This record gives sequence, structure tokens and C-alpha cells, in this order.
Amino acid sequence: MTRLFRISDQGLIESRRKPLDLESRIEDWVARDLSLVGVDGIIIGRQVATDHGKRIDLLAMDEDGNLIIIELKRDRSPRDIVGQVLDYASWVRHLTTKDVHELTRAVTGRALPDLYRDRYGKAVPETLNASHQMIVVASEVDEATKRIIEYLSEEHDVGINASFFNIFGAEGHEWLTTDSLLDQEEVKDRAVKKARAPWSGLYYITGGAEEDRPWEELRRYGFFTADGGRHYTNQLDRLEVGAPIFYYQKKTGYLGCGRVTTAKMLASDYVLADGRVLTDVLPVRYLTQFADDPDRAAYVVGVEWLRTFDRAEAKTYQGIFANQAIACKIYDQQTADFLRQEFGVAREDSE
Repeated sequence: MTRLFRISDQGLIESRRKPLDLESRIEDWVARDLSLVGVDGIIIGRQVATDHGKRIDLLAMDEDGNLIIIELKRDRSPRDIVGQVLDYASWVRHLTTKDVHELTRAVTGRALPDLYRDRYGKAVPETLNASHQMIVVASEVDEATKRIIEYLSEEHDVGINASFFNIFGAEGHEWLTTDSLLDQEEVKDRAVKKARAPWSGLYYITGGAEEDRPWEELRRYGFFTADGGRHYTNQLDRLEVGAPIFYYQKKTGYLGCGRVTTAKMLASDYVLADGRVLTDVLPVRYLTQFADDPDRAAYVVGVEWLRTFDRAEAKTYQGIFANQAIACKIYDQQTADFLRQEFGVAREDSE
């Protein structure tokens, strides 16, 4: 049991624990600062109405587009609130990307891309709600409820956790303490892993839209690049030499498949097959900007393009896998099968 003391010249003055009877205050605090429950995300709805006639206290979304249900215990028993949050999850899991966009605008009055860009400074992921988590907020839960939450999360990879809020008061002042039953990042990792299909063996790469990196330049000179800081350029480390890659252009579709031929290096160090330096042949802004600053400079990997298409022949369909990551693995099996077929790649050739 947590005890809180104020240190004074007269000794330790114990603060008295106060009832968690002002859930609206806690809801406001969490809405303003999701880190209180171990979440890095944005609020996309408060008191969100479900099709089951209930309302979710807070609905949030993390950087990857996963939804998080946050529910205060209020006057319900610990087991009742766990049952309630699982019921909410049964509704949330059916929300499509379109549903999430429409819900956010309806509840907040703002477009989700604007909310997301304000928080993360980049475009919202194209695919949302691939996974979800649940957080119960309470002053405490009984041991049986703790065991149920631990069992669901640790044994069955259900994304559920409990966050404990306690308010203490003394001499006209109040203090708040927070703690979690389980590590929230571990809860998220288990839930995401369960929701995700086995890796297809293929890699996804994207350079943004045509105006960001013209496709013909990447295709002609045989490379892929990233810039904008270590957060982005370090993603090229995921691409080992020989990795099978598929290039996606935002607002267009998939344009090329190939294999990585070199490890990541500064764009200014990349030498073409004819002996010329890439940045001498192609002195464009996305390759040369911040060339003297290793933390901000552009990096490249060499690519042997095995099959490519012009932009007018881009390969895509409604709901195809696309992501804001510079480079990542493709887990969506439908997308992997489609790409192998459209690009004429045998399964054994891409593993």
C-alpha cells in the first residue's frame, strides 16, 4: 500500500489517501496527458458511443495507428469494469480505417490527419486499428481481478492493463500517484504480435510521393534513400544485403521490386556501377541537403531492380498495405500474394 509523506522541519507529515470520487478530474488529466497511463498517443474521442448503447470514457490512438480504450472504474466492481472494457473492445476491433477517421471528426470536430500531424509532425498511417489495447483506471483492484488481467495479457496476449491512480491530501494540498499493473509497452508488444500475421519474407519501402522523390531517379540509378534525421535514416538498417524489397509511392501504388545490394551509407559515399558518385550525377536536394551533418544527411542503399513499372501502371488495390515507415516488413498476406503475382516473383525467389 502506497503511503505519502511531506518532509518538513518538524518531521514527516503523512498525507491522507482520498477517495477516487472525482473521476471527471482524472478523465481530464488523462485526456491532457496520456503518459499518466503509460501511453504515447492522441485522444480521438471522449465519451464515445458504441453500437451496444454504452460510452467509452476515452478512446486514444498511438503513433502506429493502434486504438487504446481507457475506462475509469467509477462505481463499478473490479470484475464488472474488466467485463465492460472487454465488451468495448469487441466493438472497437471492427472499426475500419474509414470508421476511425469518421468517428474522430464526429467526436472532436477535427480531421484525424490534423490531430496526428500536430502530435507527431507527419502524416497519419494509411492503415489504422490493426491492433488495440485496453486500460482500466482505478485506485485499486482486488487480487482476483489482477490475476485475470495478468492471465489475459501474459498468457493470451490480450492487450489489457490496469493503471492505478491515488490522490493524497494534507494541509490544503493534493498529490497524485500513478502506477501500472503491467508494463504498458510489453502489453502493447504482445497484443500487436498476436494481431499480426507471420512475416511474408518481403520488405516494404517508401520514399513518399512523386514530388518527394521522383520514381525515375530511383529506378534509373538503382538506389533507395531516406533523410530527415536518424529516426528515419536508421530504418535503412532493417534492409540487409539481399533483402527482397517492394517500392511503394504514396498516392500512386507499388512500382518496383528488387534486392538490396549494399549496406546503408551516406548518399555522398555511394558510387554507381560506372564509378561516378551518386550526388555528383544527381545533385538533388533530397540527397545533398545537410550533407555535412551525419545526423541529418541523406543515406542510401543500393538496389538491383528486378522488375519495375511506370507510375501509370502502378500496382495497387483498395486496402493494400501501406505505411508511414521508411522501411518495414510486410505481414499482410493478401498484399504479399498480390505483389508476388503482379511482379512475377516466385515465393522461393523472395525468401
